[in-house]
Amino acid sequence: MDEVLKIVNDIKNGNIKPIYFLMGEEPYYIDRLSDYIDQNLLSEEEKGFNQTILYGRDVSIEEVISTCKRYPMMAERQVVIVREAQDLSKTIDKIESYAENPMPTTVLVICYKYKTLDKRKKVSKLLEKNGLVYESKKLYDNQVGEWIKRVLSGKGFTIEPKASAMLVEFLGTDLSKINNELEKLQIVLPKGSTISAKHIEENIGFSKDYNVFELRKALGERNQLKAYQIAQYFAENPKDNPMVVTTSLVFGFFLQLLQYHGLKDKNPKNVASVLKVNPYFLKDYDVALRNYPMKKVSQIVATLREIDVKSKGVGANALSQHDLLKEMLVRIFL
Repeated sequence: MDEVLKIVNDIKNGNIKPIYFLMGEEPYYIDRLSDYIDQNLLSEEEKGFNQTILYGRDVSIEEVISTCKRYPMMAERQVVIVREAQDLSKTIDKIESYAENPMPTTVLVICYKYKTLDKRKKVSKLLEKNGLVYESKKLYDNQVGEWIKRVLSGKGFTIEPKASAMLVEFLGTDLSKINNELEKLQIVLPKGSTISAKHIEENIGFSKDYNVFELRKALGERNQLKAYQIAQYFAENPKDNPMVVTTSLVFGFFLQLLQYHGLKDKNPKNVASVLKVNPYFLKDYDVALRNYPMKKVSQIVATLREIDVKSKGVGANALSQHDLLKEMLVRIFL
């Protein structure tokens, strides 16, 4: 985020590069940067003749270069934005000839999502020398919570740890999806609000009591009643709680528990770093660690692999989701 702010501030201060090569696994900041350039480099009057949006699937590198070599009309510069440029990955090295001597009156923005250039190649070195290369890296699960806090803080909101964990639990590390949900909450809640698990449940649709996050907690506590209640809810709402997703997340929890057992350094800071979890929730892992010896955790991990295979229709003899969930819990609690 700091690097993105620096790029935006440089543009605001007139330090504009002729090429912006935006690449990486996390598309959120690639979109944010390209949108900022789209909206701020040219006036509305200038955009008609001097702003061109291209899509990787529809053009060749030669066409991109040809467009970049045009001169602006009644403006200081033209802007060329190539969206979904990853579709040009097989020929992207051909941009090398343009990167060697870019047009000073053109700002070329290349949005190269989910991929990166080999930094050892000449094309990468030329892009870095004569333009700007930004790599948008995917955040780990334990980093997304802090990102959510920073984004909300900038908008005048705060969020409870559990509410933040629910967002990460159900939306993963996709920052675009998370940001969309945060924007919905900012519309319905007064500025200065603290977003709670209840707000998430009421406005986004996640049940604060019946979700995989609570299931994992019930399993860790060996709270069989709560675990079976959640499983029943999942069975009655299979579209919102697919078995494959449930199995995957429960498997991830016990795999982390297996890692925890194997750690020599059980200092909370080290545990949170290795397991990639929010330190706020380490107490749940500590409870589970006491309830499940290492040998039992290994057996559960093997069991969950079997359940996962069955949930995908292999050797399950058409077992219902309810039956699969029941089998999973019975074998965990044995």
